[in-house]
This record gives sequence, C-alpha cells and structure tokens, in this order.
Amino acid sequence: MSQPMPTAEVWENAFVEAQQTLTAFLSDPEQLAKCSRFSEMLTNTFKAGGKLFTCGNGGSHCDAMHFAEEFTGRYRKDRAPLGALALGDPSHVTCVSNDYGFNEIFSRQLVGLGRKGDILVGLSTSGNSENVIRAVQAAKEVGISTVALLGRDGGKLKSMVDLPIVIPAQTSDRIQEMHIKLIHTVIETVERQLFPQNY
Repeated sequence: MSQPMPTAEVWENAFVEAQQTLTAFLSDPEQLAKCSRFSEMLTNTFKAGGKLFTCGNGGSHCDAMHFAEEFTGRYRKDRAPLGALALGDPSHVTCVSNDYGFNEIFSRQLVGLGRKGDILVGLSTSGNSENVIRAVQAAKEVGISTVALLGRDGGKLKSMVDLPIVIPAQTSDRIQEMHIKLIHTVIETVERQLFPQNY
C-alpha cells in the first residue's frame, strides 16, 4: 500500500510545476506576441466604445467573472468603469438551459446583448467546451471579435477564434493559474493605455 506524499513535498511540487509552466510560456516568443495582441484588441475595443463579454465553465466561469468585474469596478486605482460582463447569470442559465439546452447559455445572451465591435473572451482549459464554442460561433455571426484562453492542445476552439492563447500544461489547475495571470496582466496593459495617470 502506497504512503501519502509528505505535505511539504506536495507544496514544493505544486510551486515547481507552476514555475515550469510559466517558464515554458515565457520561452516562446509567439506567446508574448499573442499577449500583446490581446492587449491591443481589448484596448481598441474600449476606445471605440465596445464592450467585453467573457464566458467559461466551473473555475473558468469564476475567472470570467473576475475578469469582467475588474473592468466595471477597479483594478489598482480609481478610474471610470469600462463595459464588461461575464455571461451566465443564474436566472438566465436556468431559463435557457431548460428551454434550449445548456450548450446555448452563452450564445443566446451574447446575441441579445452584444453588438458588432464588441469582444468575447472565452476560457476553456480543454478548448472543447461546447457552450463556449457556440458562443464563439454566435460572436462571428454578429461581428464580435473573439479571443480564447485555452490549455492542453487548444482543442476545437484554437482554430475557431481570432486569437487563441494556449497554456502549455495538461491539468486544469496549472492552466487556470496561468489564465488568471494573463487576465491580470491584460487589465494592467489596457489601463496603462487608457488611464496612464494611474501609473
């Protein structure tokens, strides 16, 4: 019978894995170029009066909500709010999933609220979340730009969106840790362009 790993070793392994994931990401110049493109797309959307929509499932939904509230609230210092919304409030989810199916929860809300010139950011560690895929398809029909924060091999979403950023990791925890770093950093880059006085 195997013995449980000592707690201290679990902690060390977790931090080492996280460091290795970040190092692998940083070692690829294309990844940083995509991050800069992400900042540019989002900055230009807000400058033009467009809105940010986000979506994901489970932990990715929590990250999607976190992303949006940093814009409607504040990140580091006070500033004017920016238009951002995480798709999928409970009443909408239960209504649409009951009437149309769970795969439509994001797409119907996006079509109802989104307009050409907005941007959708989908989060999916597998890249194969069907409701995020449907949201991306709906975004393209409306003329909304699309970005996906992904993991593993990028899944189906990698080839569907305008800008895919794929984290070089295999487990959802490591992928989501990097997604939150990307979220925080893109917020900072946007703020530095739109609110330079805060820096």
